[in-house]
Amino acid sequence: MGISVLQLIDSLVVSGAETVAVNTANLLASADYDSHLCATRSGGDLEARIDPRVKALILHRRGRFDAAAIARLSAYVRAHEIDILHAHSSSLFVAIAVKLLAGRGNIIWHDHFGRYATEERNVRIYRPAVHRAAAVIAVNQPLADWSIQRLGMPPERVHYIPNFVPSPPPTLPVPDGLHGAPNRRIVCVANFRPQKDHLMLIRAFARVLEHVPDAHLLLVGDPSVAPTYSEQMRSAASKLPAERVHFLGLRADTAAILAHSTIGALSSNSEGLSLSLLEYGMAGLASVSTNVGQCAEVLDGGRCGRLVAAGDERAFADALIALLQNEAERTALGTAFYQQVQTTYSAAAYQRRISAVYQEVLGM
Repeated sequence: MGISVLQLIDSLVVSGAETVAVNTANLLASADYDSHLCATRSGGDLEARIDPRVKALILHRRGRFDAAAIARLSAYVRAHEIDILHAHSSSLFVAIAVKLLAGRGNIIWHDHFGRYATEERNVRIYRPAVHRAAAVIAVNQPLADWSIQRLGMPPERVHYIPNFVPSPPPTLPVPDGLHGAPNRRIVCVANFRPQKDHLMLIRAFARVLEHVPDAHLLLVGDPSVAPTYSEQMRSAASKLPAERVHFLGLRADTAAILAHSTIGALSSNSEGLSLSLLEYGMAGLASVSTNVGQCAEVLDGGRCGRLVAAGDERAFADALIALLQNEAERTALGTAFYQQVQTTYSAAAYQRRISAVYQEVLGM
């Protein structure tokens, strides 16, 4: 298409916004965009997932105001004739500085803020910054509304675009050391931080074991994000029967773990649009989720999975127990969820929406 797009993200650690930035860069490269990706501070495990066709740069920015790093990135933007600076999360502020120095690049801000329900951002900082963007992309409707109502962005410049996840390979081997029987594995993919409320999930799982004593809970996520919280999780799990809760850490084979699990669980007390939930659907997993962010939309109002109120461990446990004990319902929900994700949250659907925003910004 001849459009040159630079994805800007703070780092390449495995987390929601970072994964979306990499997935977007890869998708654009496959669609004949001139696709670039810059991690402004540091690399991380996501580097291994970058498509070879994506031109990737680790800027190693030191501190918030690193003039030398901004100058290097501005030179890169000029040299590669970047048309779109697609800034994810707080990299909006880097994009503004780069555009001012480089003299080119239309800024699109991609807002992923998952803690919007529990944490307020500084409107005085974001309001002048966001008005330098040509458009805003929000991963859920409340974030889109926040840009319009609190930041004063014109509604026509704000777009709600759901996240997507790439399709996994058709067959995946059973990962080594996967605990539990194939019909007894509950999996939760979420970095270990309070927002994800693993403590509620562990308490709910204690109730599950009273009815399904051979169930196993698999926790996939980075424990280094919030070490104190990770220790609280381990302490809570230690009170349960031995070897029923398994801390798997960061895994490169998450898709294989999901392919051989029984139920996907999302226990968050706040979400944007959960990539993990989309991954459960792509794997065809019957799922139980708290009703936060766009989770109800992803699960089609409960027609593709079980929804419970955030923090309600009894309801969460009851939903898990019901699915563990009913294979027919698991199969029906997993099939419906897979079809929902393929239809609404596929790479093709995301590409159409993103391309429309790009073309609108560029006046094409």
